[in-house]
Amino acid sequence: MARSVPAIAEEAACYAPRRMVPTHDETHAAASTPAVRRSFLRRLVGFLGRSALRVLVGLVLLWTTLALYWTNLPFPTVRLVMAIAFALVAIYAIFVRPSRNAKIVVAGLVVATMVWWSLIPPSHDRPWRAEVAVLPRMQLDGDILRVEGVRNFHYRSRNDFDVAYEERTYDLRHLTAVDFYVSDWGLGIVGHTFVSFVFDNAPPLCISIEIRPEEGEGFAPLASMFKQLELIYIVGDERDLVGVRTKHRGETVYLHRVRATPQAVRRLLEVYVERINELYEHPEWYHLLKNNCSINIVRYANAAGRVGGFDWRFVVNGLMDGYLWATGAIDNSISFAELREQAIVNDRANAAIDDPDFSARIREGIRGIGNAETPPKEPADAQKATR
Repeated sequence: MARSVPAIAEEAACYAPRRMVPTHDETHAAASTPAVRRSFLRRLVGFLGRSALRVLVGLVLLWTTLALYWTNLPFPTVRLVMAIAFALVAIYAIFVRPSRNAKIVVAGLVVATMVWWSLIPPSHDRPWRAEVAVLPRMQLDGDILRVEGVRNFHYRSRNDFDVAYEERTYDLRHLTAVDFYVSDWGLGIVGHTFVSFVFDNAPPLCISIEIRPEEGEGFAPLASMFKQLELIYIVGDERDLVGVRTKHRGETVYLHRVRATPQAVRRLLEVYVERINELYEHPEWYHLLKNNCSINIVRYANAAGRVGGFDWRFVVNGLMDGYLWATGAIDNSISFAELREQAIVNDRANAAIDDPDFSARIREGIRGIGNAETPPKEPADAQKATR
C-alpha cells in the first residue's frame, strides 16, 4: 500500500541527525562546575588553616603548661597545681566554650609565663654533684696554656670515686691533632660526643660538654629545654672521661682521628679556651637542641674555619661520625661499618684503666693514627655512609 508524502517525511525525520540543544538546567550546571571547584578549594584551605592554627595554639598551651611546671618556684606541688590549673582553664576557654574575653585572659597568662620564664637566670651557686662541682679555667699566654680544674678521678664504680682535680700546663707548639669521640648509650642514634686534643709531649687534653646536675639530679631531656640544667665543660684526663664510660657506665665508645692540620687544631682549641673562660664568668643553660655537646662542637668547628652546612646527624648525634666519614673528615678508605668496628676502644680502655700509658693504649690500631694513616676518598664517593 502506498504511503502518503507526510508519512514518509515523518519517518525520514526520525533518522536525521538531531542538533543537541542544552536545556537551561544543563547550561547552569556546566557553568557552575568551576565555581564548585573553587568553593571546594576554599573550604579545604580554610580547614587546613584552622587545623594548623589549632595545632599551633595547642603547642603554645603545652609549652606554657610545661614552663609553669618547671619554673623556679621551690615547691613541686605548687608548680604541678599551677600547670594543671592553667591547662584546664586554657582548654575550656579555647576549645570547649570559647569567648573573646576568655581568650584574652588565656593569652595574658601565656605572655606572663613567657616573661617569667625568660627571666629565670642560670647560676654557678648550687649544690652540685661531685663530678661537676669544679668549673675549669684556662689561661693562654703565647704558646703556653695553663689549665685549672682538670678532672682526674679514680673510679671504683659509677658513683664511688676519689675526687681529684689538677692543674696542667701545655705547650701549643706540641699540639699535633684532635680526636673525636662518640659514646653510645645503647640507643644507637643518640649519644654523647666529645673531643680530645693530642700533644706529642703530654697526655691528651680531653674536653666534654655536658649537663651540670645538682645532687639527686640526672639527665632529663625534656626538662633540659625548660631551664632545668646548667652547662659545664669538663676538662679532664682521658682515663677519667673515657674510662668511666667504658668500664662503669656500660657505654660503647668510638674514637676517630680527625683529619686537620696542626694550625686548624690550634684554632679550634683557642675557641674552646675562649668559651670555657666565658662560661666560668657567666653561667649558661644546657638545652637539648640548642646548647648541647654536638651542636657546640659544630659551632666551634665553624668558628675555627670549618666549611659546610647543617646535617641531620648533628641532631641524631649517635651517627655524627657517619657525617665525618662521608665528608672525609675522618678515615674513609674503608666502609663506615668496618671503620666503626675498628674504632671501638672499650676492651683496650678497660684493660689499660690503671696503665700510665692509657691514652696511647686506647689508640692502638685506630685508623688515621701513625701507620694506619690513609689518603681520603673524594667526598662524592663517601656519601654512602650507613650505620
